[in-house]
Amino acid sequence: MAIKELHHLTSDQLVRQKDLIKPSSAYQQGTFSCVGSTESFSIMSFTGKYELQSQENFEPFMKALGLPDDQIQKGKDIKSISEIVQDGKKFKITVTTGSKVLHNEFVIGEECEMETLTGEKVKAVVQMEGNDRLVTNLKGLKSVTELNGDTITHTLTMGDLTYKRISKRI
Repeated sequence: MAIKELHHLTSDQLVRQKDLIKPSSAYQQGTFSCVGSTESFSIMSFTGKYELQSQENFEPFMKALGLPDDQIQKGKDIKSISEIVQDGKKFKITVTTGSKVLHNEFVIGEECEMETLTGEKVKAVVQMEGNDRLVTNLKGLKSVTELNGDTITHTLTMGDLTYKRISKRI
């Protein structure tokens, strides 16, 4: 159901339909509520292309993961591009860093196989917290991807070491 079709729904119908509502454009998002109702919800679309703007703790984090120094040196100054396609609870994420391409697909709440930064394939379940945060654990590595307007912040935590990437929609 497209957002533009919501105007005729009662508050009860709106609440029942909230999981079926999709933005008609990748850039459309909003909060919906009905007069006389205490229910409201937001729709955020992760869909888009994002360019890396900044990162924190790249080198120490990649060393801790076991990446070779030459790969770390090559990757530290490249502005990677992340492309996200969201269709309801289904996600396709492609991260291109120079010639390296990392591709993962998943459905929120379902087990899937994901490729890690080291190229290893691991089983994981991605959960959505609220409507703007994707969270998963990959073999001792916690991944949190948060959307705030046109900015995506991706934080990876392993033990007491944290790596943070900030990307903007292009």
